[in-house]
Amino acid sequence: MGGGTGGGRASVAVAVVDADQTSRSKLAMQLGQGATPFASLNDLVPRLTGQPVVIVLGPSYASPNELSAVEQLLTARRDVGAIVVAEQLSTELFQAALRAGIKDVLSIPVDSQQLAEAVSRTANTLIASVAAAPAAPAGAELVADGELARVITVFSTKGGAGKSVVATNLAVVLAQRSSKPVVLIDADLQFGDVAVMLKLSPQHTIVDAVSALDRLDPQFLKDLLIEHKPSGVLVLAAPLEPAFADQIGAAEMMTIVEALRAFCEFVVVDTPAYFNDVVLGLIEMSDDVLLVAGMDIPNIKNVKIGLQTLRLLNTPIEKLHLVLNRANSKVKLDVGEVERTLGIQAESLVPSDVVVPQAVNKGEAVVLNAPKSAVAKSMEDLAGLFAPVGGPKRRR
Repeated sequence: MGGGTGGGRASVAVAVVDADQTSRSKLAMQLGQGATPFASLNDLVPRLTGQPVVIVLGPSYASPNELSAVEQLLTARRDVGAIVVAEQLSTELFQAALRAGIKDVLSIPVDSQQLAEAVSRTANTLIASVAAAPAAPAGAELVADGELARVITVFSTKGGAGKSVVATNLAVVLAQRSSKPVVLIDADLQFGDVAVMLKLSPQHTIVDAVSALDRLDPQFLKDLLIEHKPSGVLVLAAPLEPAFADQIGAAEMMTIVEALRAFCEFVVVDTPAYFNDVVLGLIEMSDDVLLVAGMDIPNIKNVKIGLQTLRLLNTPIEKLHLVLNRANSKVKLDVGEVERTLGIQAESLVPSDVVVPQAVNKGEAVVLNAPKSAVAKSMEDLAGLFAPVGGPKRRR
């Protein structure tokens, strides 16, 4: 396979793959000399030599079923990157493409310059990835080993339910039980509190990750994370100004999470208390979703509406876990009654205790500030759903 992307990047070849001859010929013409057309991935694979290759997939590959074959190829070969050109864009296609490792999704008619820029971005990522591979030191702290981290999103439909307290303390306990890094992402992009609750002063935030999506390798990500020294949790902080939230969409957030899960044991995500594209994307890609509810009528009402919304979106019920906060409060609400109202059993009951506001005001995790408290015990039990004490290491 000859040719390259041009612009000084001739070391990266370009292949156009589509079952329809007209489609692949048109895309190859738009890319100019050096783009080699193939009717299928099966025709392309024998021609791969280890030289970095950007694959431009035509409309015949723009379906979740076809992208599964692409995912297998991209997983097996570090020297290959891909973009897809589709007849129509949809949320389903976009999410399937992200899961498959596709770098960009474009729609027909695609502008030649737009197509060339997408190929160039993917080529730059490949060059950086291949160049960095041999330089990674043996025993480095952050190393991708083929296993994907378990992603746990903590969500509530009402502010003040204790969502951030649950997210931070869960991450701390998981870090104590994990041999690999545990990352806590503050995805409350306007008013995130994770850094304050752990008494951190981050030099970098999620905005820096978004501005460098084309070079999100493990070492670069490590430079953006700030370590919570008492626990070892690595934190990707929320933007310092609410205005920066507009720079971060669902696609960017999902790309960051996928990059992190390549070398972590767990990725815990704290979210805002409302549905938006970012939250829906995180819920869709997560292995587990913790729904945090306070023991009061407005909280329960909002959680019920949230559950109805998630069911309409076909969110698997088995990945939803109800966490009832302040579950021992004398507010004349019975846990069983709440469970019947919501149609889901609570998997964690967090008691009300003055140690929570005391720890928050100190900028400490409850499980470290008051390890013998009932709240700390409930957090240990919650973490046991994902990392049992003395249990076997998880394999995916």
